[in-house]
Amino acid sequence: MSVRLDELDRKILVQLQQDGGLSLDDIAKAVGSSKTPVWNRIRKMRDAGVIKQQTYLLDAEALGFEACFFVLIRTSEHDATWQKAFLKALQDRPEVQEAHRLAGDIDYILKVRVANARAYDVFYQALISEVKVHNVTALLSMEEIKSTTMLPL
Repeated sequence: MSVRLDELDRKILVQLQQDGGLSLDDIAKAVGSSKTPVWNRIRKMRDAGVIKQQTYLLDAEALGFEACFFVLIRTSEHDATWQKAFLKALQDRPEVQEAHRLAGDIDYILKVRVANARAYDVFYQALISEVKVHNVTALLSMEEIKSTTMLPL
């Protein structure tokens, strides 16, 4: 289920993700609005489940990103030029939530959040058009069992 958000809603969410402790004054100034509309929109997004907790984590499915793929990448390229192009391609794609360089048979693993399989294919085609990879395996997560940003302190 997707929640309908406008441009100002999205600007507010960007600010909250960058620093959940910002004051309403700071958020309003950053998004070009005043405090009352900003507070009303934050309240609306909380009520809709877009903001799940005070740490301002966004619910990916509530925003229409219903598919999570883990993408295993093998490459025969390891030079600095290829790595630079690969890292830029990952940085330019908001669908990539995590990227890790691995030891072992797989060179990289990506966590990619998209709306559906078609959106994943668009992501995949764009990625392989920019960087050469030897092999790509995509694994669709059927169920998220545990996800947290909390460290075990």
